[in-house]
Amino acid sequence: MADKRAARMVLDDLGTESGELDALVAGLDEDGWRLPTPAPRWTVAHQIAHLAWTDRQALMAVTDPEAFAEETRRAWKRIDTYVDEGADEGAARPAAELLRTWREGRTALWDVLGGLPDGVRFPWFGPPMGVAAMATGRLMETWAHGQDVADTLGVRREPTARLRHVVRIGVRARDYAFTVRGLTPPAQEFRVELTAPDGEVWAYGPPEAEQRVTGPAVDFCQLATQRRHRADLALRAQGPDAEQWLEIAQAFAGPPGAGRAPGGAA
Repeated sequence: MADKRAARMVLDDLGTESGELDALVAGLDEDGWRLPTPAPRWTVAHQIAHLAWTDRQALMAVTDPEAFAEETRRAWKRIDTYVDEGADEGAARPAAELLRTWREGRTALWDVLGGLPDGVRFPWFGPPMGVAAMATGRLMETWAHGQDVADTLGVRREPTARLRHVVRIGVRARDYAFTVRGLTPPAQEFRVELTAPDGEVWAYGPPEAEQRVTGPAVDFCQLATQRRHRADLALRAQGPDAEQWLEIAQAFAGPPGAGRAPGGAA
């Protein structure tokens, strides 16, 4: 029952996060959808197309694992272009069609995830996931790509408690960030203490840990989703392993991203 409640909380937050991004793009004309975003070569349309594409992949993973396994095999054969191909295809559509596709796809995924029983797991591009983990991943991506859209439109988004989901996946992905770069993850746990938007401290790991990361939660989310360069963020590391982590952190599955140059949007 606890798993079901946790999953419902994340799903509800995912719905709210998606709705806020929807409100940013719904009123844009065709020219607005073609505005370039901070992601190289990606327009606003690419950002939304990517979310719609990933929702389709997630829905396939949940409803047809065999088809998703075949899709994954094809993906790894062209891993360097796979994600961009999906975004390019969606971004080429008229804005109204793309928006409708994103709305329908995310609603279908939300409905399916909400109806699954406790304990069910399904495949993904990284480790297998349960409902809460899948919803958390979708929220993380929605928030991150929403940041690119907000930066493009000159909108400052107020941080919310929903960032806790992004923080959690970023912290849990620590070892993945090392492994995906061919590095050995640190043997010791880290202490991570991040200040939430309301001033609460979100803490992870043993209090006595020698390796520590502190700072604003929103800055950690910007770093782990590679939306800001570390030089532009108020994050502090104590210890060489923690220092290295902040240079390579990523909350998303797949190859390491190039990140952003210093001096990005504030």
